[in-house]
Amino acid sequence: AARSRSLFLWDDGHPMRFYLRPGLAKLRLAPLVLAGGGRLCRVQEPGAVLLAQPGEVAPDGAVSIEYVAECVKRNQRLPLEPFLLAARGRLAFTEAEDAALLQAVRGQGMVRVSGRALWMELERSGLTRHSWQAMRDRYLRHLLPRLWEPPQTEDPMQIRGLFAAANREFESTESESDSSDVAELPTQDGVRRSPGETASELKIGPEDSAFPDIQLQRQERPKSTCSSSNVVEQVVKTMEHFMEKFAVDLLTVTQAFLKNSGDVEATSYFLQTGQRLDGYPVWSREDDLELQKDDEHVRNKLIAKFGAENVAKRIVFRES
Repeated sequence: AARSRSLFLWDDGHPMRFYLRPGLAKLRLAPLVLAGGGRLCRVQEPGAVLLAQPGEVAPDGAVSIEYVAECVKRNQRLPLEPFLLAARGRLAFTEAEDAALLQAVRGQGMVRVSGRALWMELERSGLTRHSWQAMRDRYLRHLLPRLWEPPQTEDPMQIRGLFAAANREFESTESESDSSDVAELPTQDGVRRSPGETASELKIGPEDSAFPDIQLQRQERPKSTCSSSNVVEQVVKTMEHFMEKFAVDLLTVTQAFLKNSGDVEATSYFLQTGQRLDGYPVWSREDDLELQKDDEHVRNKLIAKFGAENVAKRIVFRES
């Protein structure tokens, strides 16, 4: 397609004005800007787009020279925001890129996250516009610490919302095999549930020395404000403990609880090894759909797969 001559025109028809310090980059970009209807300023003028090279020390608000090249490549005027440079001259990460990083890294162990291979793979895949070094730095310095921040609320409704979000993701996932669970994360995997669901199946007693400060009892969903608040506090402590111990986010921990029917000991073992403590497979969305069928043959198949006791526990878990 022919290159647009109005490529660098604002919506009102006025030409975009750019300022770029004299140099090879300016010589290379000038023909592209002029051919697209834009203008180059001799000095930095108010309202002109300040262009700078990535890595170059530039003030806030500067735009990467990659903006011009990308507009020409796509033959359309793109928004400036994704190409803004930070004060140190680095290309700023957008919210979409942060979300893409979190999604790509989810389920990876800390050894892999801290290394180079994973990030080089993501760079080759074109996950973001950044180098593998920049992506790793962004995740380890900015995104990972946010995942470890505990929920700043004890409101049962807000906590319930966190579990509900994880629950929706679990239920929307297509059927998954047990081998995929283990291969995808050797040290962690996901699960979810509501606070009532979590509390009703959390099984910790004084004999559970691995969690000495958590003493949850099997109980029905709390009905009083006081008991509800206590349950939420206990659940949050358990979640925080797992998030810190296994270096995973809240969604991963809640999904791990779901796949292990809310059993704390089993969930802990699963986050560490990717396998069930008793040797049976973890529950998937497909298994839950089968469990809802009023079919004795299907129920017997589930008993053969998970064991009669686990099937009974799953029924109680889902109904709680």
